[in-house]
Amino acid sequence: MCPAGDRLRIWEPAPTNDTTSAPPLLPEGERERIKDLLTNAWQESTRASYGTGLLTYHVFCDQRNIDEASRAPASTDLIIAFVSAIAGSFAGSTINNYVSGIRTWHIIHHVPWNINHLAVDTALRAATASAPSKSTKPPRQPTTTDYLTSILNHLDKNIPLDAAIAACITTTFWSVSRLGEFTVRTISSFDGKRHATGRATALDQDRNGLQVRTFRLPFTKSAKEKGESTSWAQQPGPTDPWEAFENHQHVNNPPPDAHIFAYKTNRRKILTPLTKRKVIQRIKTITSSNNLPNFEGHGLRIGGTLEYLLRGIPFDVVQSMGRWKSDAFQLYLREHAQILAPYLQANPAINLEFVRIAMPPPR
Repeated sequence: MCPAGDRLRIWEPAPTNDTTSAPPLLPEGERERIKDLLTNAWQESTRASYGTGLLTYHVFCDQRNIDEASRAPASTDLIIAFVSAIAGSFAGSTINNYVSGIRTWHIIHHVPWNINHLAVDTALRAATASAPSKSTKPPRQPTTTDYLTSILNHLDKNIPLDAAIAACITTTFWSVSRLGEFTVRTISSFDGKRHATGRATALDQDRNGLQVRTFRLPFTKSAKEKGESTSWAQQPGPTDPWEAFENHQHVNNPPPDAHIFAYKTNRRKILTPLTKRKVIQRIKTITSSNNLPNFEGHGLRIGGTLEYLLRGIPFDVVQSMGRWKSDAFQLYLREHAQILAPYLQANPAINLEFVRIAMPPPR
C-alpha cells in the first residue's frame, strides 16, 4: 500500500527470464538512481493519475488470475483485454491515461513495451466511442469578474487565510495563470525551487511609469526546467489584484523564502503554504451557502483570458500573456465561441480575426 503517485516507482514488476528486459549490469544503487531519474520525468499529478490506472490494471489481472510475470512485459492481447473490460465504465481519456500508466511503469523499470500500437489505438478509439455520457464533463466555464466579485465579497480581508486566498485568486485571474502555479499540492510539498516565493515577485514599469507586478514561476507544466514569468497590472473595481496582494502582505507578511501566499495559522502565527485544496474548500463553503455556481480552479485562467479578449486585446497578446500553446489556445477559443460571439459581431474586423484564429484549419 502506498500513495497513488508512488506506485509507478515502488511497485516492482515480477522478475522475468526475458533477457531483453534485464537492466544494465550496474550496481543496485546506480539502478535505483536511474529509476528515480526516470520517475521524475512525469509530474506529481500525472504520476498519481497513472498510479490509479496501474492499480486498476492489477485488480483486473487479479480477477482473471493473471500471474505476475505475465503482467510485465504486457502482451498486446492483455492490454486490449484490459481496455475492453473497463470500456463503457470510464471516459476515453481516462482509459488512455490508464494505458499510459502501464506503459510508464514498464519504462521506469526497464521492461520492454512490445505492443502492437495500431491494435491498441484501435481499442482505445472504440473505448472512447462507448464511454458513458456521464463520464464526459461539460466544458469548464470561465470565471467572470462578477462571479469573482461575489467570492471576494464573502472573504474577510482581515483573516489571514481569506487574505491569502483573495490575493491568490485575483493574481491567478489577472495574470491568466493556472491555480496550481500559485498554490502547492500539500503543505509538506512546498519547495522554494519549484514554487513561487516572496523573492520571486517584483514591481516593474515602462518609460511612461505604468507599473506591473511580475512573478517568477520556477516550475510550470510547460517549462519544467527554466520556469516562466507572468504579471498583472492594477485593475479598477473590487477584483483589483494590487489591493488584494498588498492586503495579503500586510496581514500575513510572508518572508522572501516562504511561499508567496503563505498565511498565518493558530496563535503562534506559524506560516502555512497555501494549498489548492484549501482554496477550493474555502470557496466551496461560500458558494454552497450563497447559492453560487460551483468554483473551478481552471475557470480562473479561462476567465482571465476571456476578460482580456472582450476588452479588445489582440488574440496573440492574450495567448502570450496566458502562456497558451497554439493548439490549446485555438481549441479553447472554439469551445467558448458562443461566449465571445455576441461581443464580436458588432465589430466586423475583430470578428474576422476571431474566425481566422478560432476556426480549425482546412483538411
